[in-house]
Amino acid sequence: MIHVLALILICQLAGEAVARVLALPVPGPVLGMAALFAIMLASPRVALAVRPVGEGILRHLSLLFVPAGVGVVGHLRLLGENALAIGVALIGSTVLAIAVGALVFRAVARLTEGKPDA
Repeated sequence: MIHVLALILICQLAGEAVARVLALPVPGPVLGMAALFAIMLASPRVALAVRPVGEGILRHLSLLFVPAGVGVVGHLRLLGENALAIGVALIGSTVLAIAVGALVFRAVARLTEGKPDA
């Protein structure tokens, strides 16, 4: 288990390093997750080892939201000052995401219309 946790953290660190060195607009942990995914595709043995650790992390995912909650409480004044802009951004992005999802669904439905199930 320690080896797998170390692998996960090494992938995150590598992603962070690549993102910073190359000044990429992608967060380092996302690059690290992509690297870990590639490693797991290349080695099913690694994928089998990562699975129970990943499931354990997901079981206790609520613990990872504590720092975010502390950050929100620490910036309540700033959030209050920008409440209208934040609300518009949240509602607008939600509506846009739903609309794009519906349009993609319709496009895929048209493309697969009349084709037998695989």
